[in-house]
Amino acid sequence: MKQKYWIAFSSIEQVDSRFVKRLYDYFGDIEKAFNCNLKELECIDGLSVKKAENFIKLRDKVDVDKVFANIESKGINFLTLEDEQYPVMLKNIENPPVVLYYKGKLSECNLDKTLAVVGSRKASSSSRDNLKKIISGLRNTDICIVSGLASGIDTVAHTSAIENNLKTIGVIASGFDYIYPTQNKSLYENIENGYGAVVTEYYPTFEPIKFRFPQRNRIVSGLSYGTLVAEAGIKSGALITANLTLEQGRELMCIPGEISNPNTQGIYKLLKNGATLVTESEDILNALNWEIQKPNNQVQLSLPTLTNEEEVIFNALEIEEKGVDELLSLSGMNLENLLMNLTTMELKGIIKQVNGDRYKKV
Repeated sequence: MKQKYWIAFSSIEQVDSRFVKRLYDYFGDIEKAFNCNLKELECIDGLSVKKAENFIKLRDKVDVDKVFANIESKGINFLTLEDEQYPVMLKNIENPPVVLYYKGKLSECNLDKTLAVVGSRKASSSSRDNLKKIISGLRNTDICIVSGLASGIDTVAHTSAIENNLKTIGVIASGFDYIYPTQNKSLYENIENGYGAVVTEYYPTFEPIKFRFPQRNRIVSGLSYGTLVAEAGIKSGALITANLTLEQGRELMCIPGEISNPNTQGIYKLLKNGATLVTESEDILNALNWEIQKPNNQVQLSLPTLTNEEEVIFNALEIEEKGVDELLSLSGMNLENLLMNLTTMELKGIIKQVNGDRYKKV
């Protein structure tokens, strides 16, 4: 079985996908590539003797059957570059992973309509809300949301996809022996158990080391027809993914944010350089030239009945969140009456309290 040699290659931490593909392309057979000798490696143009010797030394320590059995025992699925089911968009990037390990139901994800979503781990509440609003506009479609299962924007992207009946793919920067961040354990499980798939190029024992996160980003963008940047500082992983998106010839889109927020500096730099501005889901569909059909039985949501005083408060919050003092001035109510109305409106689910005594529309 040839597949076990792909797994054996990927189990060597010091060997990267470029090296494996180089050997595979040269020998034309993954088993021959894995079992080659030093003399054969020395015939490959540009391959240093030191690198060849190092590979032979590491290769000789690998028990091919044992590393393959480890994958099977853990219930991990995988695709190799030779498999017909390997995602076409990912195979077309400059440095595709030679093995793609996954848990969940990758076959149920529509790989013809994949949208990457990236952004800050320390995302602002406004960027979170903006992203939720935009993803909700894609509700009940066959679009698949791809992100990195990190905290912040990644988490919002995956959870919003699930809440809106969309499939989602989480790309992780470690093997399946690790969950990072640990607080996303339930999210991992939700995705694996029916909402999509968690994927990685790393053998199960590989830890989530810092340098693996930028490597992971090429898979996030590589799986996707376009990348939506929800929030990004000038020096951020999201900007790395944005640049990879452009290098891969994919569509780059950005959600604008508050100009005073340092995490939007990267956004406006990208927008100035030609990225597509996104303020609603239709902008994504237009940028990617996607046509979607939503079910005809969608229920039109409507606000609960508001009293006259509640309507005054609701209108005051139309543009942005406001504090109690501002609402007192705008509504003309006394404090007791205002607080009573605010509490009632919270219970109705049409406003929520944020940042202390400030309120915003839901």
